[in-house]
Amino acid sequence: MKRLKFHFVKLYGPATYLVIAAASLAVGSVPCVSKDKETLQSPGLVREFSASLEEVRRAVMDVQHDQIIHGTLIFDRDPVLNGAEAVTQTPVFEPWTGEGTVYYKIRSKAIAPRHFLETADQGTIGVRYVVIPVGEDRVRVRVDAVYVESFHHVVHPSDGTVEKSEMKEIKDQIEAVQQAAMDLAEAKRRKESADLVRQSYVRQRQDETTKLSNAESEEQRLQKELNDLRHELERRVKAPGADLKAAPFQSAATLKPLAAYTELVVLILTPNWLGVETPEGQRGWIPADRLELLP
Repeated sequence: MKRLKFHFVKLYGPATYLVIAAASLAVGSVPCVSKDKETLQSPGLVREFSASLEEVRRAVMDVQHDQIIHGTLIFDRDPVLNGAEAVTQTPVFEPWTGEGTVYYKIRSKAIAPRHFLETADQGTIGVRYVVIPVGEDRVRVRVDAVYVESFHHVVHPSDGTVEKSEMKEIKDQIEAVQQAAMDLAEAKRRKESADLVRQSYVRQRQDETTKLSNAESEEQRLQKELNDLRHELERRVKAPGADLKAAPFQSAATLKPLAAYTELVVLILTPNWLGVETPEGQRGWIPADRLELLP
């Protein structure tokens, strides 16, 4: 059955209102302005975000508490509508019975705000946010905005501008949080990389220190062995002195007399005689009992 649908039009200019009845075919009607807020059909705006539930909640609460109703104004000279407050509940909306967590923001004493259908009088702007987890790192957000006149209690839904503007603020907040998380992760990665380089440098220095210490120890060992060998191969002439012989027997010709404590290098060992070399490089023989170890 065909029904008549009446549109109420406010004509600006002279302070007169005309009611124009226009007949139209209606399959079902969705009122732009509701005389009864119990029957409000707000179109709302729904969007899903690729983010964690905590990131989305944080973004929504930041927007809820920013004291601004985005996407509307009441005076042309003020491009931003300030003075909003976050609340836990409001009579502007019916209690939410669906899934998810609900947040509210209201701005009272707003005079005919822009982007609400056929607004007039003074009233309260209400914004409702519903956060619904739908999967791992997938969260749905619904935003509704209405204006309720204080005197007549007529409910005016938004034309969508407020919902879009509020949703954009939420999107920007989520992206800011995610970018901050990425920056933090990148800073952590750089720090870990720098730590690895520093640790590698420290290990290299430790290795070099160990090598140097081992080299010094080896040098000390070789020096000790050299001293021991020198102690083993060097002798000195006992007092009062001895003759350097040309052969290892007493009747051999004397090459030169050696003063007491002359240091000699032992070249040949025999039971009774030692072949030696003097500091001048002269070689000969001396009885073993005429020599003693260096002190």
